[in-house]
Amino acid sequence: MIDALTVAVGAAALALAAWCGFAAYRDQPTKDWHFIGMAVVTVLVVVQLVVGVVLLARGEKPGDGTGIFVAYLLGAAAAVPAAGFMSLAERTRWGSATVAAGAVVLAVLEVRLFDIWGASGA
Repeated sequence: MIDALTVAVGAAALALAAWCGFAAYRDQPTKDWHFIGMAVVTVLVVVQLVVGVVLLARGEKPGDGTGIFVAYLLGAAAAVPAAGFMSLAERTRWGSATVAAGAVVLAVLEVRLFDIWGASGA
């Protein structure tokens, strides 16, 4: 994997978590700007997904196994969009809290993706 991309996705996810967490603290639901932030993070994750699939197609292998790597890639791609859809159903501060939690989950998944890929020394 590209380490800089993994760090960028993780940092963007943590920034989104802080932003939406602050909105929840201020008793605000998710607003249009939050959804734009979610879209930016999602685009970064989709780029990471494509890069991961291309690397696997070129024959590179993650250290902990291809199946678990692909599962984490797909989970990372789904984390923020799923939280965003749930926040649409909950138009209170808890919608913002849900997005913040989903973004933290994405950051943790990024750390795990880094570990899974790096275990082979590739």
